[in-house]
Amino acid sequence: MLPFTLNDAYVNLILIHLLVSIRFFAMMLTASVFMLPSFPNPVKFWLAVILAMIVAPVVDASVPGILLENWGYLFIMAGREFLIGAAIGFISGIPLYSLQISGFIDGTLMGLNMMNIFDPLSESQTSALAQMKYLLAIWFYLHWDGHMLLVNALSESVRLVPIGVRMWQIPDSIPWIDWIQRAFMTAVKISLPIFGAILLAEVGLGFVARTVPQMNVFVIGIPLKICMGLIVLLMILPTAVDIFHGEIERAVEWALEGIHFLR
Repeated sequence: MLPFTLNDAYVNLILIHLLVSIRFFAMMLTASVFMLPSFPNPVKFWLAVILAMIVAPVVDASVPGILLENWGYLFIMAGREFLIGAAIGFISGIPLYSLQISGFIDGTLMGLNMMNIFDPLSESQTSALAQMKYLLAIWFYLHWDGHMLLVNALSESVRLVPIGVRMWQIPDSIPWIDWIQRAFMTAVKISLPIFGAILLAEVGLGFVARTVPQMNVFVIGIPLKICMGLIVLLMILPTAVDIFHGEIERAVEWALEGIHFLR
């Protein structure tokens, strides 16, 4: 039993602030914009606390009495808030993952993935083109106030999925497969022009190899495909950014739809 009473307004406010803080902190741990190791966890924690202090007074929620009866219910609801924040952060980052996947596809087609580079942000080996597109996606994401859109979505989630609700609603279906399919389709759509250019280069090199057997096609093929890929990449980059811009708000809508199974 907890030494709390339902009439204690301070306890009600503290518990609401705690649960909202957990939701914000989980979002920052999984959102692509905030999850980089170069973003210290203490900064994420205090930023989540500050945002919760702003959102909690306007939540207009009250802690159910069941949470005040046993520590177990409180821990279960805290885990639920963590899952809600993590789902919003992960699903809303699908457009960034799509642009990164397209970078891996482009690097494979152009032959640049034979050598990886060390990414100081994620502290792992990655493709040069994938890293370039990922950083470009983060820059445009921040430029178009995607981080503010995340905060607004999380504040809206407090209204859609109230704090401390006991009832668990299991929907008929969760469109996880549709979201993953949309991410890969977006990546393929961005990389399709480069695929076409590389395919034409391969066909041309095949004709050259048949008509001029003395020419070493392998030697001229690698720089030719890299040059063609980079030229086409520069031409389609504005279109890729427009496609990415159109997916940002849609991904946030998916995130708000994905938390309904925790309602």
